[in-house]
This record gives sequence, structure tokens and C-alpha cells, in this order.
Amino acid sequence: MKIENLRIVVDERERKSGIPDLLRAVGVNLEIKTLPIGDYIVAPETIVERKSVSDLISSIFDGRLFDQCNRLKEHFTHPIILMEGNVEEIEQIVENPLVFYGALSVVAIDFKIPIIPTPSATHTAKMLVSMCSRKDTLRGPFLKKIKKSDDVYRQQLSVLCSLPGIGEKLATRMLAKFGSPTKTLGASLADLAKIEGLGEARAKKIRQMLDHTSKLHKESNQKTLDL
Repeated sequence: MKIENLRIVVDERERKSGIPDLLRAVGVNLEIKTLPIGDYIVAPETIVERKSVSDLISSIFDGRLFDQCNRLKEHFTHPIILMEGNVEEIEQIVENPLVFYGALSVVAIDFKIPIIPTPSATHTAKMLVSMCSRKDTLRGPFLKKIKKSDDVYRQQLSVLCSLPGIGEKLATRMLAKFGSPTKTLGASLADLAKIEGLGEARAKKIRQMLDHTSKLHKESNQKTLDL
């Protein structure tokens, strides 16, 4: 398929990334819209969520990632997450990289959403063109009517699922026992261990992760003392 025949729907918030300009420069037809989910629709059932490495990390720890995955899977047959940037940053930002990779494992295995790394905006643009130009790509309406997510329960599950070793089943049991994510995160090791299927070892890992002081906090205090 010729590039000038390609069509991609782009979320307007992606303008500042520079990627829409790169796509236009090679002749791709763009439609700039306000998308309720995702950043690029490259085919009727294929949507791409682009995240920088730092944004992906933030979305894991604030619970947004799993909620976004739920919505992507709900409305599109082939959702994809593009992880853009230098993956070496993970070691610098995250205290325990296993928590980060654990969340990515949930996305890839449980949600069955592919995660594709790209080193820069230029390579992201090339990947989007490649996805859009597949020979078996269907033509037709790209946009869908998607209601804004207001499911607090799903968001609560997403927050708890970001804890090490916690899937949706255990997150549901946590909410049933403690009532809210706030009370769950404040629960003692002994109370966490009482949840069916959790166990003392997993409860200990959760409490250690929650109680561990971030190295960013230490560095901030050190800078204050050095002034």
C-alpha cells in the first residue's frame, strides 16, 4: 500500500510529541481527534497507546495502566502499547525493577496486549507506518463511540493489581476484606497474610515494597542538606 493512501487517526494531545509532524512529512493522511482512549488508531480494530518509559512507570504505580488496558481490550480487538525511550532509565527511576517487569508481564500475559519498545519518536513514527501499511489491514470507519470510564471499582482493582504478586482475584479479595485501596495499603503484614491465597511470604514482599523509602527521597534530602 502506498504511503499517501495510509490513514491514521491521532489523539490531539500527541501533537507535542512531534510524531504527527513526522508522519505528515512522509505523506501519511492524519485525522486529529480527541480520542477517549489510546493515541493512534492505525486500523479499524488496531489502536496504539504510546508511553514514554517514565510515563509507563508512573502509570504502573498510580494504577492507570491496568485500567487503560481494560478499556483498550474492551473496545479494540488489537490494542498495542509502544514503550518509547531508553529502557536503561528503568534502573534509575525504579527502586525495584521487578515490580515494573511484573506489571508488564500482566499486560502481556493476562491482558494479551503486545508491548513494543522504540528508542525514539522517529522510530515510533516508522512503527506506526509499518502497522498501518499491512496488506491485510481493513479499510473502514476508525472512530468508535466510547464512553468515558467512570468505573471506580475497576480503578480500585487496577491500583491493587500493581502490587507485587497481586492479580485481579487477590485484588478483589483485598477489597472485600478491607473495603478500599487506602485501607488495604495501610494493612499490617499479619492482616494481609490472612487473605485467602496470599500467604505470609507474599504479604511480606508487599509490605517491604510499600514501606521502603525511595532513593529519590534520600537524594532530595541530601541535596537540601548540601545547600
